[in-house]
Amino acid sequence: MNNVVRHLNWYYYGVMILSIIALTVMYYAFMHQWYTPLDRFTTTGMVVQYFVIFDALITIPLGLYLIKWRKPQTLEAYQKLAVWRILLVSNTMPLGLIAFYWMGGYRSMMWVSAIAAIAWFFTKPTLAKVDKEMTPDDPNMPTY
Repeated sequence: MNNVVRHLNWYYYGVMILSIIALTVMYYAFMHQWYTPLDRFTTTGMVVQYFVIFDALITIPLGLYLIKWRKPQTLEAYQKLAVWRILLVSNTMPLGLIAFYWMGGYRSMMWVSAIAAIAWFFTKPTLAKVDKEMTPDDPNMPTY
């Protein structure tokens, strides 16, 4: 199980590094005026906003519910689903940061990225989480 957590940590922290790189590049390009910021009321600006928002609305809940929905039986299957969970939940982080700077500092895109970052926190791979998610549900256990 340690190898599974170690492997998942590469994806988990890789997404963080990717987000930091996106943030740094877009900030540098924004400050040096390498592009003209999009107006959020143009058609292109609206499409970018809708794309980032709908991406967050679809992929975050799907990623967080993926392992409960698929019920992996082996560690290999769990590892594949956990990688997908990390990637689905966190893909909006760099997208929101890029949209934030691309639209000239439009704060709503930063909030969408922050929501993805909060959801990304809940995908942190730990031994306890792997053990809990791999343990079969007890049908005799009362739920309240």
